[in-house]
Amino acid sequence: MLYSDNAGPYRYAIFARSTGKLYFQQEGGRGKINRLVRFDSDKPGPPKPIAAALGLRAATQESRTGKVYTVDGDALWEFDTRSEQVRALGPTKVGSQTYIASIDLDPKTERYLYYVPGAHGGGERDGSPLIQYDLKTRTRKIIAFLRDPIHRKFGYIPQGTYGTAVSPEGDRVYITWNGNRGTAVGAQGGRIRFNTCALTVVHVPAAERIP
Repeated sequence: MLYSDNAGPYRYAIFARSTGKLYFQQEGGRGKINRLVRFDSDKPGPPKPIAAALGLRAATQESRTGKVYTVDGDALWEFDTRSEQVRALGPTKVGSQTYIASIDLDPKTERYLYYVPGAHGGGERDGSPLIQYDLKTRTRKIIAFLRDPIHRKFGYIPQGTYGTAVSPEGDRVYITWNGNRGTAVGAQGGRIRFNTCALTVVHVPAAERIP
């Protein structure tokens, strides 16, 4: 045990693998920008506030150049773990949903981010899209609408996710879903309850991910 404290991360944390430092917010709220604190594993002690402020509902792993990408609501940020500087990258929204609880960096090219809006349900209202964000052009693209093909084949509605991952080659995106099996799309006035978990693997075509 290096250090114990009751004032841990509000919702999520940034881990800088290159330095062993951990960054997080001690208070927050959905869509709010708050200052980060830093825990240094080389000098264990109370987390210290730093100047950087951003939204932090989810974050990627650290890139080879020390960058971490965070998201909260309809906003995306870049955090440089070497300089502890923040850069706002713009909106994430592609439809009605803005709650994103998992975001991943393509580990091969480190050019693309992947996320699924509507973490706690609601993603099906937009067709359960998988989004690719191009860090070079700062543009968003829908790789696939998953609701209709999955519902037609399995009778399952993928509604939201708290867990996604990208393969080492950047050619597959894994999504664990909360969703519903046995209910028609659009039933219950559009409010559908979770009753089944599922896993999907989305194969991203080479033409959509090669710089």
